[in-house]
Amino acid sequence: MERWKELQLIQLSGTTDSESAYRLSLSFAKNIGFKFFAFSTSCPAHRMHFNNYPQDWNTQYEENEFSVVDPIVAHCNRSMLPILWSEELFSKTPWLWDALEQQGLQHGWSQAVHDEETGLCSILSLARSHCAVSAWELYENLGFSTFIGHHLHKLIAQTMPKAAKKATTQNLTPREVDVLKLAADGKTAYESARILNLSARTINFHVQEAIRKLEVNNKVSAVIAAAKAGYFNSKAMR
Repeated sequence: MERWKELQLIQLSGTTDSESAYRLSLSFAKNIGFKFFAFSTSCPAHRMHFNNYPQDWNTQYEENEFSVVDPIVAHCNRSMLPILWSEELFSKTPWLWDALEQQGLQHGWSQAVHDEETGLCSILSLARSHCAVSAWELYENLGFSTFIGHHLHKLIAQTMPKAAKKATTQNLTPREVDVLKLAADGKTAYESARILNLSARTINFHVQEAIRKLEVNNKVSAVIAAAKAGYFNSKAMR
């Protein structure tokens, strides 16, 4: 490992607050050739995120709820394998790919941290505009990004609100089971909405209700909890 990388990662490992850790992570990302760095951690009631994306993009993303149809978010919610951004990945949402390109965010990769203990899911992303990311470059830097992701996740998880425990667990409705079953099959909210002839917003409502009833913190944990509870063993799909 190059000495500067070792020194920056040692410095990062000694940070105890998420803002300092983010600044060091951004510096590291720039030093390995990425202009943009983003990290977010979410639970049903709260989301914390850090990024140096263009403000216009952040505003568009939040106001238009792009996360509902973002294939990167969909992938990271169900898998911790890294994923390269590509036009093919956004084939079902080409307008979102065009928007990324306009903001200089079209070349990058993302990877997730899934925390079974807390149910939190974090997503780390690196992006740039000047050239595509090769598979070789991704895997050359994967160890570094994994280390950074887990350290940031640990710091942020300490600050996230803890969900209150319910006295009793409520049963899922058939529609909630349908939605979780589709999520378990890798369907995005947009795809589930088309299959069930509902809006993506309604799909997300059912997901949030299932999360609340199962007393977990995100969709991945809800799918796991529903499977363990045997909901998928019955003929839930209508």
